[in-house]
Amino acid sequence: MNPNEPTPTAASAADQLDRRELVVGAMASATLLATTTTTRAEAAPATKAPPSYAAVKPAGFEPLALPGKVVKISASETLQPNRLYPKPETAKAMLTQALTTLTGKPTLAEALRCFVHPQDRVVVKVNGIALKNMSTNKELVLPLLEGLLAAGIPANQLKVLEQYMGFLTGTRVNAQNVPEGVKVEIHANNDSKMEPALVPGTGVRTRFCRTLLECTAVINVHLVKDHSICGYTGALKNMTHGTTLNPHDFHVHHASPQIAQLFAQDAIRSRVRLNLADAFKVMYDGGPLYKKPEAVLPYEALFASTDPVAIDAIGWEIVEEHRRRAKLRSLTAEGRAPAYIQAAAELGLGVADRTKIELIERTA
Repeated sequence: MNPNEPTPTAASAADQLDRRELVVGAMASATLLATTTTTRAEAAPATKAPPSYAAVKPAGFEPLALPGKVVKISASETLQPNRLYPKPETAKAMLTQALTTLTGKPTLAEALRCFVHPQDRVVVKVNGIALKNMSTNKELVLPLLEGLLAAGIPANQLKVLEQYMGFLTGTRVNAQNVPEGVKVEIHANNDSKMEPALVPGTGVRTRFCRTLLECTAVINVHLVKDHSICGYTGALKNMTHGTTLNPHDFHVHHASPQIAQLFAQDAIRSRVRLNLADAFKVMYDGGPLYKKPEAVLPYEALFASTDPVAIDAIGWEIVEEHRRRAKLRSLTAEGRAPAYIQAAAELGLGVADRTKIELIERTA
């Protein structure tokens, strides 16, 4: 002991002991807290995974997929005297030729069996937003429904879907003219049984309509049209903005890349088996409504593809060609190029590179 240091008194010794006990006690408490926290964290349930809305294919069935392949069937004198709608027999013949060419099968029914199975619940998604002057034609939809029945799809497992009744009326497809047992439904932006789900990359939640989620397969019958917001509306947008309950929330930035991100969701991606572009007429400006009759022209063609990106890339090309002929600026020059088509390709939804798209052209 240093003789110069003061000798500790009993009181100071007691103070030191109290401080030591305080430190030891604090350390013990901290250890207990850490142990308790760890135990609680380990015991806490894992974050619940979001529900899956993917369709389940019939056991043993794998639908035909042909990325980058598009069939175009062209004909002349296809329209009725009113110049609004195709002739029924011509539309059916072109549908048959498009699908037999795409699949290599000899009949319409056999071709459709490449995409759907008798155990599937099938929805045919149409587009009637421009009403009777520029909508999916019943002359195409009705033989498609007949072909699906011939392919073995029971009538009670087959539906036609559109967003609003007014749009459905525009297609002229209704409960009275579809084959017996086939249902015609709308969702009116309020028919869903799912909880709102976040669409990754958008910051926006949505719900998909009940009719979509109840089916296992979709045949997407769309149009070739200009769109004032996103530039072009075809296969991708017919599904994304036609089956969600809040489509208006996905329009910012020219709806790109939101259209791609929506289509990439399992609710849509796992169901769309075939895309048909009803191109008996095309709209190259003023879309998606029928605001410029002079910008709607006969085109007399039908396109078929399992690839929604490739068929939209071709559709965009057609709109741009008509804009050039009309001496209008390109969609890119107007600042509304459909950039979502490339975004969709980057998400693995199909082929956007025109040099990699195989376009097979036939004349009916």
